[in-house]
Amino acid sequence: MFGSIRKKLGLIFSLNDPRWGRGPQDEDGKEPRQTGRPNDGPPDLDQLWREFNQRINRLFRGKGGGGAGGGSSNDGDDARNAGISAGVAGAVILFLWLVSGFFIVQEGQTGIVLTFGKYSHSAQPGFNWRWPYPIQTQETVNLSQVRTVEVGYRSNVRNKLARESLMLTDDENIIDIQFAVQYRLKDASAWVFNNRDQEETVKQVAETAIREVVGKSKMDFVLYEGREKVAFDTSTLMQQILDRYATGVLVANVTMQAVQPPEQVQAAFDDAVKAGQDRERQKNEGQAYANDVVPKARGAASRLMQESEGYRARVVANAEGEAARFNKVLVEYQRAPAVMRDRLYIEAMQQIFANKLIAQTAAEAASGVTAPATAATPPAASNEPPLNEGRIDRNRERSLRDRESR
Repeated sequence: MFGSIRKKLGLIFSLNDPRWGRGPQDEDGKEPRQTGRPNDGPPDLDQLWREFNQRINRLFRGKGGGGAGGGSSNDGDDARNAGISAGVAGAVILFLWLVSGFFIVQEGQTGIVLTFGKYSHSAQPGFNWRWPYPIQTQETVNLSQVRTVEVGYRSNVRNKLARESLMLTDDENIIDIQFAVQYRLKDASAWVFNNRDQEETVKQVAETAIREVVGKSKMDFVLYEGREKVAFDTSTLMQQILDRYATGVLVANVTMQAVQPPEQVQAAFDDAVKAGQDRERQKNEGQAYANDVVPKARGAASRLMQESEGYRARVVANAEGEAARFNKVLVEYQRAPAVMRDRLYIEAMQQIFANKLIAQTAAEAASGVTAPATAATPPAASNEPPLNEGRIDRNRERSLRDRESR
């Protein structure tokens, strides 16, 4: 029995071959006594095992044990030694079994400890211990890693998958979309136990979410100004669905890789886009012309309005002035009718002759003929009073007499 245990332990502590490094054996399988010459290989494991057993025996053997006690005493010692060796071997094996329960969790990761295949607890980063196999096992999950799932393509946008990328918009148009979803894990136990195929689940949720968002949007909105909003709405809807199913996933970003019409109608769509661009260009040109003409027309209209207002104000002011002057003249006329009649007559004649001279001068200047010097010189002064002056004096005296008589 002791020999069989020794052989088994020799197999455990050896590297590959239990006889590795051993010297030649005799016919009984025992090693010859060591000589003073050192061996060429490593120490003999059997010799080390015998020395270890001898030390253990000396520790537990009494002082009176040993000597020539006959064959029965030797058999008893062998049995006791075998029991002690078996206990030591069991202790060593138990120690090694318990030591195998230690494990290390790296930073950014978490450990999932299972007891007979059922979730027990989560292990934090650092040095941890669990009950060794087969009682407990652990599984390490990386929480800091940013994972990516692709929808509509694989590795390159040219490698399209029409089954995933073709979608129907709200205005009943088909659109081709390729996008990528980046996500992290926020609950390791939910990621491991609540999903059968984790990446496939995330991909199906992403496809479902974007089909719902695109199905509520117009084609032009998705193609042009609404890309960022479509990506944001898809990310929000994905997170809601993933939380509803308790997948332990946190959506980090949704990136739109390519958004375009299907390849079969790409040429017709390009023509429609070009026609739309031409329409916008002509509209811009018309708007620019209107912006140039309308302000000028408004300025001219404003100028005419101001001129008309000025003309109206001038005419009204002249009329009011003439009316006021007429009222004053009327008052003076009522006081001295004859004098006012003569005065008005003289003023009228002066204005007529002045206008006539001005017209004649303008006509002569236009024809290039200069008037004779005699016409321009004033008449010589005379000591005799003019006829009109005497008449005016008489009228003035008559009016004064009439006023005195009144």
